Amino acid sequence: MPAVSLLTAGRRGPRAIPVAVVVLTALTGLSGCAGPHYVLSRPLDVPTVTAPTVSVTRNVVLVSVDGLRPDAIDRFAAPTLQRLMREGSYSLLARTIMPSTTLPSHTSMLSGEPPDQHGVLWNNVTSAKTDVVEFSTVFSVARAHGYHTAAFFSKAKFSPLQRPGTLDYSQAPGGWWGRWSSERTVDDVRAYLQTERPNVLFVHLSDADAAGHSSGWMSNAYGRAVQATDAALAQLLVAAEEAYGVGNYSVLVTADHGGHGYGHGTKDARDVTIPWIAWGQGVKVGVLDEKIDTFDTAPTVLWLLGVEAPKSWDGAPVVEAFHALVPTAAE
Repeated sequence: MPAVSLLTAGRRGPRAIPVAVVVLTALTGLSGCAGPHYVLSRPLDVPTVTAPTVSVTRNVVLVSVDGLRPDAIDRFAAPTLQRLMREGSYSLLARTIMPSTTLPSHTSMLSGEPPDQHGVLWNNVTSAKTDVVEFSTVFSVARAHGYHTAAFFSKAKFSPLQRPGTLDYSQAPGGWWGRWSSERTVDDVRAYLQTERPNVLFVHLSDADAAGHSSGWMSNAYGRAVQATDAALAQLLVAAEEAYGVGNYSVLVTADHGGHGYGHGTKDARDVTIPWIAWGQGVKVGVLDEKIDTFDTAPTVLWLLGVEAPKSWDGAPVVEAFHALVPTAAE
């Protein structure tokens, strides 16, 4: 199949980002074919070292539930999230950054840095201040250490986090405002995991945020969206267990922001307070006492894999949630 360019939305419409090799694939079996699917190959200029032999796990599934308020988990009786909290470590008092909006918050979550360091202050490509932002992410660092990475975004605004050379596989809806349901996104993940085993798997689920904006945070419609997302999360865990094997992966579940009324983005506690849950391989059981910021998430993923985070990152791994690093056989 011939090499093509990765198309992503710029301020003036779609633009092409050249990569070493990008193979456009339909990936038969994926539900809902609207929007691009891309497989990103390893570029020649990315140094790769051997993966560490000491780690908590070789596989991390990181899930971001867009717009999930911590108090919504019990308010709307989300059984999967409640189970992960009961069987793992968690905090319902973690904090996101300002501005408490989707793209800046996810950039901090995945880069280990606050906005004044990574520079992404806009929330969609139409208001971007620049076309190219250079910063390290959990994907680029893990991949440089020989780990495979994949990301499933359910909104179209994440091009700064889909940089060529950092992801073995990445997908997102097309256009500027495209969005996929949590069910659709998890269906795509399940299809992907039938043949692939990424060591870092990021999954973004958007239903709660969409319902919050349309019907109000903590409304009945928002509650139904939380429950639908929880059901999709349950299916994701089934797929992960089938792919990695029982006890062979760790899960982190968090959110980019909360919300109140019909929006978010302020310093209001309902906007900036987020859940942070760890479950699976190497995880202790209990409530986390330490202060957790969203930019601690990326360093935690790397720590689980036995990789040192870049010294420039402000975040620190949430080691309280886990047992110590142990030797693990390389895959």
